[in-house]
Amino acid sequence: MVELIRERYIKIQAQIVDAARIAGRVPESVQLLVVTKKQPVSVIEAAIAADVKIFGENYPEEAVSKQQVLKIGNKVEWHMIGHVQSRKARLVAEHFALLHSLDSLKLARRLDRFAAEFGRKLPVLLEFNVGGEGSKFGWQASDESLWDNFLPDLEALLALENLEVQGLMTMPPFFGDAELARPYFRQLRGLRDYLSVLYPQVKWEQLSMGTSGDFQVAIEEGATIVRVGQAILGSRPV
Repeated sequence: MVELIRERYIKIQAQIVDAARIAGRVPESVQLLVVTKKQPVSVIEAAIAADVKIFGENYPEEAVSKQQVLKIGNKVEWHMIGHVQSRKARLVAEHFALLHSLDSLKLARRLDRFAAEFGRKLPVLLEFNVGGEGSKFGWQASDESLWDNFLPDLEALLALENLEVQGLMTMPPFFGDAELARPYFRQLRGLRDYLSVLYPQVKWEQLSMGTSGDFQVAIEEGATIVRVGQAILGSRPV
């Protein structure tokens, strides 16, 4: 299993390099996050042996349970990429290197309080709904006319002392053709540029966007973190 995962991991990394070069970017500017949602510990152990360094989980309790079994300390990074309920904020504040899916001021305030308890500054990405889908979380950003609506939330959030905003995240609508996702990735990049002008004190370095079917297009549009799961680890157990 280790060699199969390593082979797939290297293949995806090569595709990342190609996409970055096509876009005139430095390949090292793109991180590959491997999604381990619902994958058993044995698969994650094999991925670690295959030199995977960054893992993304969707459910805080599942992720913390895996961390406790694996006991690997700081050998890898764990990122939270799924929707976080307010009551799970403590787990996220304690156990994750980066939260990709901060989607409300209410959650931000809870995370800030718990991060203070743990004596840390929690790195976060702000989640935006660029497709206007009711099934997706995040501040509504499908049209530029909506962008000013969430600025009061952002200003309050940026004042929180124990959160470090590093960029943005989105999940565009699903398409069979990756090119159809391009306008949504471009929309997030445009929003990042807009916020960079309004709040130059924030670095806004990270754009978490792109998954197994469209990460190459996402990289061409500026992604700095792509989230790939089954293309590397195989199908999740039913």
